[in-house]
Amino acid sequence: MKLAKSHRHRIEVHLDSLEQLFNSMDPSPFYRKDLDADAEEYIVGWAEEYPLNEPVSLVLHLESGNKDEVQDIAADAVHNHFANQARLARLEFRRLMRMGWRSLLIGLAALAVSVILSEFLRRLGGALAQFVRESLLIGGWVAMWRPMQIYLYEWWPLQRRWRIYNKLARMPVEIRSRTAASRPASRRPASPPADGKSNRSSGAH
Repeated sequence: MKLAKSHRHRIEVHLDSLEQLFNSMDPSPFYRKDLDADAEEYIVGWAEEYPLNEPVSLVLHLESGNKDEVQDIAADAVHNHFANQARLARLEFRRLMRMGWRSLLIGLAALAVSVILSEFLRRLGGALAQFVRESLLIGGWVAMWRPMQIYLYEWWPLQRRWRIYNKLARMPVEIRSRTAASRPASRRPASPPADGKSNRSSGAH
């Protein structure tokens, strides 16, 4: 039985010139420039809609400019940008894990103290002691809220973002010159079309 070959999804971006792809405020050389925020959001947004194990490629349609001259520049710039974003996402993930360990230790210590004190108050008896005892137990479990939030909900979006950036940092980048017959650039739709086609295109504004 032969396994089906994974399909490469294509993300298409329409530009008047290559400069539109980059942050105009960044004085770095082209291959080190940050991508324009809208362009990055568009590329990442569509990459997130595809399965992580399926590859993607980026096609840049240029209204003007020699595609042969800017092919390597564009590919290096896109790869460098997303490699840097992957590095930052990894650092943020590690910082969150360190915070999780510290929060867990603090939460467990607070819970242990609460349990010990509540047991002492239980032996004393009385309505006031019962009230303080229950308050201590509630406070001890509340102290565990932060580590539980980190380990149940916060770590996996960062891990997924890191994996997406890593994939984008290695994706093929192709430059194409737009022809007069090309259709006008369109804005990104709110949701993928019903027919499920994977080729996407967007105009740069």
